[in-house]
Amino acid sequence: MAGLVLVLLSFTGGVWADQNFPDVVPVLPGQSGPGQFDQASVNQAQRLLRTQYYNDKLDSGSLSQGSIRGMVQALGDPYSAYLDPAQYRQQQDSYSGRHAGLIGIYVDYQDGYPVITGLLPASPALKAGLKTGDVILAIDGKPALNLKPEESSALIRGQVGTQVVLHLRRGGGELDVTVERQDFRSPSVEAASLPGSVLYLRVYQFGDRTREEFDSQLVAGLPAARSVVLDLRENGGGLVSAAVAMVSRFVDRGEVFEERGRNGSVQRTDVDGNHPAAAVRLFVLVNENSASASEIVSGSLQAHHRGALIGAKTFGKGSVQVDYRLQNGGDLHLTIARWYLPDGRSIDKSGLQPDIAVALAKKSAMFDVLQLERGHADDAQLNEALQLASSP
Repeated sequence: MAGLVLVLLSFTGGVWADQNFPDVVPVLPGQSGPGQFDQASVNQAQRLLRTQYYNDKLDSGSLSQGSIRGMVQALGDPYSAYLDPAQYRQQQDSYSGRHAGLIGIYVDYQDGYPVITGLLPASPALKAGLKTGDVILAIDGKPALNLKPEESSALIRGQVGTQVVLHLRRGGGELDVTVERQDFRSPSVEAASLPGSVLYLRVYQFGDRTREEFDSQLVAGLPAARSVVLDLRENGGGLVSAAVAMVSRFVDRGEVFEERGRNGSVQRTDVDGNHPAAAVRLFVLVNENSASASEIVSGSLQAHHRGALIGAKTFGKGSVQVDYRLQNGGDLHLTIARWYLPDGRSIDKSGLQPDIAVALAKKSAMFDVLQLERGHADDAQLNEALQLASSP
């Protein structure tokens, strides 16, 4: 994924860390593996490491966690993962909107430099005056040119209460901005009223507060709205339950998606009973970083012919993961099924094709609901939606 949320979690390239976490399953008791799993050889290797390795100060906890990681990696599944206890806590904090030691920016890379393409609501970055379009030239004095994304992330994140100095290019000049790393909570939904009686709803992620936040913004804005623009660009996914609720607000009956698991198991998920916007005109903005739960929402709305998808082809993640808590406090994040749209399509690895393809010159041209003064003149995808919304 080209664009990513920098320092939201430990860096993962925006793949598995910000995808589906539909349920947390209670702690599992220790069990022997089925089939041909060679527990005897695993135990033998463990004994040899403890008795023969030259450094006798081995950390048994690290060995056991390494064993779990190795088993998960052997699956060859990019969306299954082992999270150690600290990583699991970070994941849970993120989906509740809590971010510790972070500043909250979206970045893309242009000409080797990280460029801010968006800010998280209530973030230290927003409070410090960072702006969409700022080019990061240096981080605490270290040149940012050609830094890998994980290197930039590691330099920017840090202990709560410490500061990071970003040397920026803004317009034709350069400046330094000092940002304090904080423990902050960020809403997952923001709204704005746009010309033509359009209610614009930007969804940053699908977290455990998204349903409540979305409903609040939708109900507040609907009385004055003739149309709704739902912006899922740069949204890498999240909780399936939040995605189902969002589809249900615009579709009054039928299926949201279907899961197909091992041994031929099939589980269908239908809309819930709350449909306040089932009749309003709807336009959905997507791009190459709209993934997972975002694709459930946009794909289901497309399958129901409920709203036009505008923008670029989506990421293409059509699998479902469940979190299994382990006895050590860690988490096994495991793919348990593929999901299919109501019309039978799987978007896995292929993505969703928009109904109206519109290219964006650069990510920083995207409308930022947190910086209304910038306007939306350069956001060709949003402008296409607004033009359609204004037509009879």
